Amino acid sequence: MKILIFWDIVWRIWRRALTKEISNIKNKFKPDFVIANWENLASGRWPTEKLILEMWDLWIDLFTWWNHSFDNEKKIVDYMDKPEAIIIRPANHIDSRFYKTPWKGYKILQKDWKNLLVINLMSGVFMRDEMTNVFLKLDEIIERIKEKKIDSIIVDFHWETSAELYALAYFAEKLNKQISVIYWTHTHIQTNDEIILPSGIWIISDIWMTWSLYSVIGSDYKSLEKRFLTWIAKGKIEQDLWSSYVVNYLFVEIDEETWKTIHIEKDRIRGIFSQ
Repeated sequence: MKILIFWDIVWRIWRRALTKEISNIKNKFKPDFVIANWENLASGRWPTEKLILEMWDLWIDLFTWWNHSFDNEKKIVDYMDKPEAIIIRPANHIDSRFYKTPWKGYKILQKDWKNLLVINLMSGVFMRDEMTNVFLKLDEIIERIKEKKIDSIIVDFHWETSAELYALAYFAEKLNKQISVIYWTHTHIQTNDEIILPSGIWIISDIWMTWSLYSVIGSDYKSLEKRFLTWIAKGKIEQDLWSSYVVNYLFVEIDEETWKTIHIEKDRIRGIFSQ
């Protein structure tokens, strides 16, 4: 099974960057499934239905989100509840009899007789949102789907502390031998700590993002200078529109007999937009 993963497609211009490069990347790897995150797709916010359908035209199979999950909730809540929706949100948002968090935290993708389970989780440590225990939620989901036909499992985990993410990986080893990949996100920097655990789970702390290469997380430095010098956060943050861009991605190949990860590539493509 071959899987292509893109992380954090930021703002309008970087949607354009992915649109420009994704065909060549797909032709190179011929993936069975393509997964992307887009919590910052709409000017640093969760996208509207219009943007979802625009990106769906690129044949991306599933989109995850994290701590900007419900910034545009009113504009997307109707789409989220449609059976054909291609989005999932962190599974460990708190639910109660007073409020049920919209949509689902995991989804089984089916294509060409292959079944891939993608689980979206988020840490509650140092994040703005309080979350239920990420370890117990992962165990709960694995138990819930154990009677279903699954060929492989990917876990997408948004985090702040490295101890928690490595502990989750070793905890996952004892839950289900079909867990093939766990990748973490949020630091916006691609890490160099990828490793395959003895069970065959491949892990990496962060896979970076699709953004302006010469920017502050996609934003023009001049529009942020006052904030960093004075901590006065007023003023419009300007997107860095016309500089070089970088598209980062992971390619993962999984043995369909053993569920072990047998090959990975992490890469980035740099380009320049014409005016």
